[in-house]
Amino acid sequence: MSAAAPLPARQRITILGATGSIGSSTLDVITRHPERYCVHALSAASRHEALLALCLTHRPQVVVIGSAGAAEVLREALSGIESYTGAPIEVRYGEQALVDISEAPEVDSVMAAIVGAAGLLPTLAAVRAGKRVLLANKEALVCAGQLFMDAVKQHGATLLPIDSEHNAIFQCLPAQHREGLAPIGVEKLLLTASGGPFRDETEWPPERLAAVTPAQACAHPNWSMGRKISVDSATLMNKGLELIEACWLFACRPDDIQVVVHPQSVIHSMAAYSDGSVLAQMGNPDMRTPIAYALAWPERIDAGVEPLDLFQVARLDFRAADEERFPCLRLAREAIAAGGTWPAVMNAANEVAVAAFLEGQLAFDRIPLLVEAVMQARPPQVVDGLEVILSEDASARELASAQLAVLGP
Repeated sequence: MSAAAPLPARQRITILGATGSIGSSTLDVITRHPERYCVHALSAASRHEALLALCLTHRPQVVVIGSAGAAEVLREALSGIESYTGAPIEVRYGEQALVDISEAPEVDSVMAAIVGAAGLLPTLAAVRAGKRVLLANKEALVCAGQLFMDAVKQHGATLLPIDSEHNAIFQCLPAQHREGLAPIGVEKLLLTASGGPFRDETEWPPERLAAVTPAQACAHPNWSMGRKISVDSATLMNKGLELIEACWLFACRPDDIQVVVHPQSVIHSMAAYSDGSVLAQMGNPDMRTPIAYALAWPERIDAGVEPLDLFQVARLDFRAADEERFPCLRLAREAIAAGGTWPAVMNAANEVAVAAFLEGQLAFDRIPLLVEAVMQARPPQVVDGLEVILSEDASARELASAQLAVLGP
């Protein structure tokens, strides 16, 4: 009898943004497959208690927190606790530490789940280190799409989208899709949107949107998400960011993408081919499905998600997205069409606007007004390096903060 083949080495994973919803879902999938995966590093911006709990469960080799004070608290709490390697857990803080755990030579895959532009540098570091990058931080492509995709190609990184819509499109396209849509006979990408909590115009007429509270905006009907992305979903800015991301991921133009409001969130997106075929990826609205797909690609593994019951779903509805009622989607189309630094400017202004709304400093219906005002004041510039993007990002945030005095509360 021949000897059994040795088990392959476990993949070592870094999770940027471990205490968020994507980080939690990633850890859930990893826990289901201890023979395949182990956690090398975890990071969080400020939630040190939540990060401590994750460290005690998953025993990473390195943990990164946003500030020196929080790092000291973690360091004391983890004293004497060993990582999965048997060595003490190393506690670090700051931006350079995020870059280090993203490009560490022993890391196989990086889950890029930091929300907002703060995730750009560590995600780009993972790409430049040739890692398998599981991209949940859409702002990396929104702000620096050309630089990011050029780095993917130059350094041989594997880029796998985690957003359910882009992951669905990835599954609906053949392997050669990175050369563009036309050579593979794809005429249009159909990017689905739940429509958010205010999709019903009868229940939520324009005059009522002015009085929307943060709690109402964050009460997403289908998905469990963080507060910032929930507000973006409510304004449809999230779909605008996803449209920009799709242009870079699938080498297409904004006119090649149609946003389709699909309230059930069962079809996660579609690809329409020139022969009349439309391929769709379907499943229950659970982020563990795209996470598991990206972790194991090109294989498939158990994600812990209940199978889709079509009889319970019973019906699937679709309608066009209303860009007049939700102008953030229009602004995103204009930003990617103009190119250059405009998507980064739009994203920075939106981050300031959403934060102000959540803090009661800006009315919900004034979010797109603030974003558009900043975009008009900062015309697009040519991107010839990351420094230009970071400079425009900072200028847009400063201008957006100044606009709050005009538009808010």
